[in-house]
Amino acid sequence: MIVAIDGPAGAGKSTVARSLADRLGFRYLDTGAMYRALTWLALERGVDLTDGPALGALAEQHPVSFEGDRVLIRGEDVTVAIRQAEIDRVVSTVARHPEVRAIMRDRQRELSEQGDAVIEGRDIGTMVCPDAEVKVYLVADASERARRRRAERPEIGAEALATDLRLRDERDAPQMQSALDAETIDTTELDVNEVVDRIERLIEARAGA
Repeated sequence: MIVAIDGPAGAGKSTVARSLADRLGFRYLDTGAMYRALTWLALERGVDLTDGPALGALAEQHPVSFEGDRVLIRGEDVTVAIRQAEIDRVVSTVARHPEVRAIMRDRQRELSEQGDAVIEGRDIGTMVCPDAEVKVYLVADASERARRRRAERPEIGAEALATDLRLRDERDAPQMQSALDAETIDTTELDVNEVVDRIERLIEARAGA
């Protein structure tokens, strides 16, 4: 079974998806980490982040892989490096290129075929795994999303984080589409376990049907 979890930054995708995967014993696939890893490699190589064809070629030459929670590209563990603020600021620029998205989607579909998985990121339910048995779209108030991002990035000022979040929303808008058959869950006033409980009940209902 594939569980697809979409939604904007700060809505709780990663935390919820990881917790759900642990509870179900499924693999956890963070597709956003794949774009972050490519961005990290492009910066290291000095590749122009506005050059879609060059970035697409880089993605094809160096497919991202996962070992548990570890993210690897070019055989190097970049799990920590890709969470830096520098990556936050420019990953949307890399991810918006059609050449990049085409390569990444193929890789994500390949990884999704390896068994039961909870897959989170942008356009998972609409483009990557449109046939996923369960699709969830998480949302939250902008103020709550900003608060969560501040908890993750305490070294960055609140105003700067709010601005970064707004700009990311604008850049990510083309990919922030809920699948027509996705269940929308507002996580603003829910804790992680409450969200996971709701998704688990949805999975049970779909499995029973």
